[in-house]
This record gives sequence, structure tokens and C-alpha cells, in this order.
Amino acid sequence: MSVAKHHVMIKGVKDGLVFLLNDGCDWEELLQELQHKLEKTHQQILTGPIIHVNVKLGSREATEEQKEEIRSVIKQKGNLLIQSIESEPPKILTPEEPKSAITTLRGMIRSGQTLHHEGDLLYLGDVNPGGIISSTGNIYIMGSLRGMAHAGSEGEEKSIIAASHMRPTQLRIAGVISRSPDEWGIEEAFMEFAYVKDGKMEIDKLHQLHRIWPEAPIK
Repeated sequence: MSVAKHHVMIKGVKDGLVFLLNDGCDWEELLQELQHKLEKTHQQILTGPIIHVNVKLGSREATEEQKEEIRSVIKQKGNLLIQSIESEPPKILTPEEPKSAITTLRGMIRSGQTLHHEGDLLYLGDVNPGGIISSTGNIYIMGSLRGMAHAGSEGEEKSIIAASHMRPTQLRIAGVISRSPDEWGIEEAFMEFAYVKDGKMEIDKLHQLHRIWPEAPIK
């Protein structure tokens, strides 16, 4: 019966040899190939002076009996001195970091007050003239925005600013600053959002948001 030639890898390192043993194959096949390589294919490089050997089992949890089987096979070559037979520590599966959720805050930002938030922000309340609201993500205001708003404050130009009533003194998205609200060309100021397009601030009705953000599939 032919012996597979891919379950055992022997690598030379500074201090000797490392035997890398496949952790997904049958144990008997592994031992058979280990024996074959020591006796046949690698016989020439495994002779001579004492060589230190470290055996790596991958993620396989070998019993003491199985480790002894490995020792018995390798010890047949008198010049091989086993230093260690080790398995990798089990991998601890950690849940993925949740995508940043929207934080909801409520209140009123008065003149001279500043509210800064990390991530997306849903603000239930008004931002009065002289008040500032800023966020590293998107800003959604369920109320009147009559002060200053700065979304994507750390440079994210894909952020948006949306408000139930949009009459700010100034809008900023990343490093882009809005024109004067009088130049927007929109008579009404209800349910709008600001976004950056080609490096310029644009204003549109909130129901047009799907034009820049693809719709999520309904499950």
C-alpha cells in the first residue's frame, strides 16, 4: 500500500529539526508516513551527529500513549533527540465585534452648549442657534436643527446629517462645510438630510436617502 506524502513535514531550523504533523488525518496514517520518511525519503539527512527535534501536532490533542508512539518511531533513528511534542493551544472563538449601533440621546442643546458623540447618533430634541452637535458617524435629529452640526468628524465623508427641521447655521461633514442655508434652493426645511457629493455638500429630502445608500433587503 502506497504511503501518502503530505501528512508529515520536516523543516530545518537553527536549533535542529521541526516535525510538523497533520492534525486532520488518521492517526495510523500519520505514524505510517512518519516511519516511511525516517526510513526512506529522509534517511540521508537524518543520520550523523545528534539533532534536536521538536514535534508540532497542530491542534491535535494527543494522549500520552500516542506521544509515546511518536517517540518510539523517532527514537529508531539514534541521532534524533526529541526536545518536545506539543499541540497548539485551543483557539478561543470570540464573537465578532458588533457593528456600531445607533446611540439614542434626548434633550435640548442650547446656545453655547456642545454635544460630541463617537459613532452614529440619533438625537431626540432640538439644537438651538449657537449650539453644536458633532459625531464621528451619522447624525439623525428628530427635532429642529438650528445650530451647527458636524458629522464624520474624524474624516468620514460618507456620513450624513438628517433632521426633521433643517435650518442650521452651519453643516460640516468631515472637512466639507455647507453653503449658507439661503443658497440651498429648498423652500421647505422638513425631513431633509445633508451629504457630500463630489466634494461638495448637498441637501435633499430624506426619502431620497436610498439614492446614496442602497436599500437593505427585507427579510
